[in-house]
Amino acid sequence: MSVERIVLAVAGSFILISLLLAHYHNPNWLWFTAFVGANLLQSAFTGFCPMAIILKKLGKQPGPAF
Repeated sequence: MSVERIVLAVAGSFILISLLLAHYHNPNWLWFTAFVGANLLQSAFTGFCPMAIILKKLGKQPGPAF
């Protein structure tokens, strides 16, 4: 799996998990959802993604997302 696909999978999982936590536990979890969405948006414009940097340092290979 490439870095881009891992980032997309983790971001999608975080969003779904935080939505479930907001629904069943506490609505403040929606702030985490907003943080993940904002990070995805800023990385689309700047190319800076902290998780991608960490995955590259761990030895994962970058590749095309689609």
